[in-house]
Amino acid sequence: MAQGQTRESIKMALDTLRKNKLRSGLTILGIVIGVTTVIVISSVINGVNNRVTDFANSMGSNIIWVFHMPVIGVRPTTEQLTRKKLNIDDVIALRTLPHVVAADGGIQHVKSQFRVGDVAVKYNGKKIAGTILQGSTAQVGDVYDLKIIEGRMFNDAEDQRAAHVCVMGYDTWEELFGAESAIGKEVNIETGLYTVIGVLDKQKQPFGSGKNPADNQVYLPLGAIHNLHPEDKEMWVSVKYDEPKNKELVQEEIRERMRIRRKVKVEADDNFEIFGPDSLTKLWGDITGYLVAFMIAVSSVGLMVGGVGVMNIMLVSVTERTREIGIRKALGATKRTILTQFTTEAVTLCALGGFIGVLMGALLTWIIYLLPIPLTAALSTTWVLIGFGVSCAIGLLFGIYPAWKAANLDPIEALRYE
Repeated sequence: MAQGQTRESIKMALDTLRKNKLRSGLTILGIVIGVTTVIVISSVINGVNNRVTDFANSMGSNIIWVFHMPVIGVRPTTEQLTRKKLNIDDVIALRTLPHVVAADGGIQHVKSQFRVGDVAVKYNGKKIAGTILQGSTAQVGDVYDLKIIEGRMFNDAEDQRAAHVCVMGYDTWEELFGAESAIGKEVNIETGLYTVIGVLDKQKQPFGSGKNPADNQVYLPLGAIHNLHPEDKEMWVSVKYDEPKNKELVQEEIRERMRIRRKVKVEADDNFEIFGPDSLTKLWGDITGYLVAFMIAVSSVGLMVGGVGVMNIMLVSVTERTREIGIRKALGATKRTILTQFTTEAVTLCALGGFIGVLMGALLTWIIYLLPIPLTAALSTTWVLIGFGVSCAIGLLFGIYPAWKAANLDPIEALRYE
């Protein structure tokens, strides 16, 4: 009986939609906009979340960074900016820790304001600009599992004597040499010639499509970059340890070793920072929290406007069908039957708006995914269900009063209504 009434109510609601297409479309427009906003923004957040997680995982789950000040998610204080920089002796000291597999001390030469490449590399009349110069020890390949498609990484002897050798990123090699082998060739980097001994494979692009700046990079021995740019003194120490389960132990060992080396008093705070790839995901998680709040605020406006529109059109519908309601009551329809009918109509109306919003959101998500922009999107099943569920809830919430008003009409007065 109840199922029959529900089916009849849905049929009547769809008939009403068909008879008043323009009015119905305008009524559910707010619902469509609200749900579409939820789907699109949540898909972009979900897509970028996946990229950030993949990027963090690509760095290795067993890597720890040490730097003289915090750089992720905070603005350094004056005290932090003036701290003593790390040096190669710190790197050598950390290599002796029991669970440490490899440790590298890296110095980058970039434009300080934008952290992008600031060097042009030349070969045989060709030039590539915006190259990042990366000075590292011979263990950089072991720390980051760098994949070399041709040649080799420089060794300790070459590092110690600041040899004029280099390992090129994929884009740097491709731009200068095309399909030609670069091994043994000399390229011009600023004031000197450097022999190419290796070429790296393409590195994963963390956000969207396009070129990865890390592929336009040249690795030099640490001593060589000191000779080129003695003004660059900010060294990153990257430590690779044996197993992820030893993370907390290794962090504590590093902290203890660094406090001793930097002569930090027992009661004083660390004058260096220790963090890992999970710091990136945590920072992004904090950022997406604000984005989710923004998404809820924006979509709520559309949903509330849609809800008010639904209430308004249902009140108009009740007024237009007053005589019909009176006839139904005279034939034995109960208050519950009338309440169910009009509530079902409101929910059906909003469910249709939610369904259209989901389709539009999915279409826009697909378009964003295909576009060559530094964004990506991945449809979130959870947010699809939330968006559709909320649209139905809006129909129930804003349809209750018109349905109650219809159910409580006096049948005699309703029959007299013209």
